[in-house]
Amino acid sequence: MIPRYTREAMGRIWSDQNKFAKWLDVELAATETLAEAGQVPKEAAAAIRTRAKVDVARIHELEARVKHDVIAFTMAVGESIGDPAVARWLHYGMTSNDVVDTAQALQVRDASLIIERALVIFGEVLDLRAHEYQHTPQIGRTHGVHAEPITFGLKIANWFAENQRNIARFRDATAQMAVGKISGAVGNASHLGPEIEEKICKRLGLTAAPVASQVIQRDRHAQYLSSLALIAALLEKIALEIRHLQRTEVREAEEHFGGEQRGSSAMPHKRNPVTCEQICGLARVVRSNMLVAHENIALWHERDISHSSVERIILPDSTILVDYMLAKMTTLVGDMRVFPARMLRNLESTHGLVYSGQLLQDLVEKGMPHDDAYKAVQENAMTAWESEGNFSELVAKDPRITKYLDAAALAHAFDLQRQLRYVDAIFARVFPIPATKSSSAD
Repeated sequence: MIPRYTREAMGRIWSDQNKFAKWLDVELAATETLAEAGQVPKEAAAAIRTRAKVDVARIHELEARVKHDVIAFTMAVGESIGDPAVARWLHYGMTSNDVVDTAQALQVRDASLIIERALVIFGEVLDLRAHEYQHTPQIGRTHGVHAEPITFGLKIANWFAENQRNIARFRDATAQMAVGKISGAVGNASHLGPEIEEKICKRLGLTAAPVASQVIQRDRHAQYLSSLALIAALLEKIALEIRHLQRTEVREAEEHFGGEQRGSSAMPHKRNPVTCEQICGLARVVRSNMLVAHENIALWHERDISHSSVERIILPDSTILVDYMLAKMTTLVGDMRVFPARMLRNLESTHGLVYSGQLLQDLVEKGMPHDDAYKAVQENAMTAWESEGNFSELVAKDPRITKYLDAAALAHAFDLQRQLRYVDAIFARVFPIPATKSSSAD
């Protein structure tokens, strides 16, 4: 991923230096486990631990000659060990993907810790802002058209709930990726055996894949990329909503605009939702990477390398982008400007049309046939829509409606707080208060 979207901690995880360091961690875990089992001389394992070093430049130099990254790695590390009699125990009984796939699990684990932490922090910001605007009236829109009243806090509560689901999905996907394999070239564990494999993986803090070919099966990776795509989709969903709310005709919320920020090289008045637009664009990249991850599941027989080149791109790029997008969106939502007065003005701009559904329900409840009630309400609504007239005044003059609803009942139908009376109940479901433990009387 280009430096523009790479935050330092995440970028470090996917650097060549760290990748090869993780490869060495796997090699050392294997050598020391084998030494404990009496299959490798203990003094050789100790010497490898002390002397083995990663030299990225040397590995790349050797790879240019041998055209195989793992062989180049073992050659370079062997050179750092020095004594061929000791170095011969490095990579003993292992195949390339025993190292690569197991080390990749370590990288994904580290990347996932950063993302999970960011998801939790983002959830805290959403929680804060949802409660801040819990009772701020806003018009709900369906098909982009005014529908019925909501609150802005209710909109943010929806984002919070989806983020919580993303946390749960991501944790599950991360757990599915926390597996290693040291089962050899076709997965039959013929060289070291399943018991050694389990001990090596445990040493690294991983679980041994119960069964593998030469590679860990890529449904795990597809699930992981899918969880990242869902995170990106939520961030795009929020960004798209803020973009709509920032439109000049709406102007109910907007991105923070810095003191020296400039929106256009030609139009000094512009305040554009550039961060939201950036997030919407980057989400497309993460989603496209998910599709490629699914295509990686089908490999020839016990392994080909068609997945390998792809994963060199999609795993670093997707985690880097999601990390970047989460940081951007957390700041954006935290600093977002909200205009409650404008929200209320927009809600009232159709002069009561948004209460047509409640009026219909009240008429039916009072005994008016549904179709008759619908026609009466719709006719008045269309007249108000075309003339920009006052809907509540029109229905108050319609004898078909006043036959069933008196002035007080009509006022009740057009009561904003009646529309919002269950907001607190919904919040209680989304943000449950933890039960306090009763103290024991003993």
